[in-house]
Amino acid sequence: MAERVSGGRKLLAGAAVALLASGLGGCALKGGQNVSLVEGKTLFVKNCASCHTLARADAKGVIGPNLDAAFAESISQGFGRSVISGIVEQQVEYPSTAGRMPKLPLTTRQAADIASYVAYAAAKPGQDSGLLASVGSSKVGPPAVEKDGKLAIDANPSGQLLYTVKAASATAGPITISMTNMSGVDHNLAIQQGTSANGSPLAATPITASGTHSITLNLKPGSYTFFCQVPGHRAAGMYGTLTVK
Repeated sequence: MAERVSGGRKLLAGAAVALLASGLGGCALKGGQNVSLVEGKTLFVKNCASCHTLARADAKGVIGPNLDAAFAESISQGFGRSVISGIVEQQVEYPSTAGRMPKLPLTTRQAADIASYVAYAAAKPGQDSGLLASVGSSKVGPPAVEKDGKLAIDANPSGQLLYTVKAASATAGPITISMTNMSGVDHNLAIQQGTSANGSPLAATPITASGTHSITLNLKPGSYTFFCQVPGHRAAGMYGTLTVK
């Protein structure tokens, strides 16, 4: 983890130096006019939260650099947040072909919105307020309860690496468990016996970005874990406990 973050810091610091050298450090890039923080946070949660950590967006991805840690160093070195916005916008629009970051299907304006929000939020203490606080809610509902052999455990609709519940209960016997995913982010639902962090799944729905899929199992009394099998999602918190009685 430390090695990954350190690499991210070096990459971002290098980008900052390049922007300053080219005279772009004091302003956003070509898309950076009339940006929307609300739209930027919405797009970040949907497109970036599965890979990056950013506390104000409640993003806990572990595949890419921790943006709070990476930019804290840049800020401490005197780079303004407008510089950070330029760095992020450039990397979103033109990701390195040697890295793991994909080219996202975004417009220049959308890239600028994401960059604006990351620049606003990175390494900034506290929580978002007002309209920003309502974007990408990570609140979970009360435990899901099986009824007539059916149980629904849905993905967070805003794209957060969460299900809408962290706990569920069911009666022993045949049970059909469905997962609806309307977020546009790839997720699935797997069930394992026990609560260890590396158990083998008994069954799993396909990984998809949208739609409803289900699995049917015959469960004995005990504790089970439901989780997402997309790399990095379980580690970021996309799991919960199913109690069967």
